[in-house]
Amino acid sequence: MRDIGAARAILERLIAFPTVSSESNLDLIDWVEDYLAGHGVAAHRVYNAEGTKANLYASVGPAVPGGVVLSGHTDVVPVAGQDWSSDPFMLCERDGRLYGRGTCDMKGFDALALAAVPMALRAGVKRPLQIALSYDEEIACEGCVSMVAEMAARLPRASAVIVGEPSRMKVVTGHKGTSGFTVHVRGHEVHSAMMHRGVNAIMEAARLIDWANAQNARVAAAVPGVLAAAFDPPWTTTHVGLIEGGTACNITAGDCRFGIDFRVVPGETTAEWDGAFSEFAAAVEAGMKAVAPDAGITLKRDFNVPPLVPETTGAAESLARRLTGDNAVSVVSYATEAGQFQSHGYSAVVCGPGDIAQAHQADEYIEMSEFAAGMAFMERLVEDLAR
Repeated sequence: MRDIGAARAILERLIAFPTVSSESNLDLIDWVEDYLAGHGVAAHRVYNAEGTKANLYASVGPAVPGGVVLSGHTDVVPVAGQDWSSDPFMLCERDGRLYGRGTCDMKGFDALALAAVPMALRAGVKRPLQIALSYDEEIACEGCVSMVAEMAARLPRASAVIVGEPSRMKVVTGHKGTSGFTVHVRGHEVHSAMMHRGVNAIMEAARLIDWANAQNARVAAAVPGVLAAAFDPPWTTTHVGLIEGGTACNITAGDCRFGIDFRVVPGETTAEWDGAFSEFAAAVEAGMKAVAPDAGITLKRDFNVPPLVPETTGAAESLARRLTGDNAVSVVSYATEAGQFQSHGYSAVVCGPGDIAQAHQADEYIEMSEFAAGMAFMERLVEDLAR
């Protein structure tokens, strides 16, 4: 495992870039591009609309189909308000752990993937190792969409995508999709003594939230589908976690805003749930406008990530199980970029070092044993690509 020291040095450099999702990641991308260029590997950027952030992808080895994509994200969650024992943007090793923001989620995997580049060059891989690093995964898993589309169009099609989110190196073959909206309900204000002449935005929002409660009760009582049975819970959930509105207790509320999100099991689609909610909201809005034409409901999409559907005889699953020896069935209820890759026709799984329980926490860390397991995975992957 001679390359683990190099991987640790790369991780130390990556952690030093404070790539919180609200900020630019271009300094990190510059460094990665220079690192790859130092190994004779050309990198390609795909910018956001403002030019303030970029995805980066690269291919090592011959330009032939059948390679493997190692997919990671460069952004991290904020550290503000968290009580850290050490500088979150300085890698710190103690008690067999590497501490720092992003060590677990998921710059640890990014570092291992980049360390695999010179390994692949030395091995003379016969099929390409492709690297894909995204932005804004922590916001909505949508930063990668333009990169995935460009990779599919410009590179020989890889046979497998390994998304290295922390799974303790277990092979995760399915995850829920997710979509969400900010809902703005506009009412018509009158004195509450004459509420029949107004439209109360809060009470109309309550109708929409009650629809969410009804959906949760309905699906929880139903028999789970085959693809959903392994999930916890084995059904799609509808959640409202934030609401605000109103002016005074004696005025029918003129405004109410709330956020709603769906966690959609494989076998169902985010489009189906989005459509059902939009249809119900339109019916509620029609009743509001019958009282006050200026009333209404606006749905603003915040995110939309497709599920990762377990594949029958999937190439990514077969590869990951062969390299890890893990044959257990593992699925997760959170979303990852694997769903985006799969929606573009790639075979994909989630498999990476670290434990999701450490993600987003103060004193985030990855165990050295997990980091070493990730390096062993890279070594076996390179050997496989060189055959």
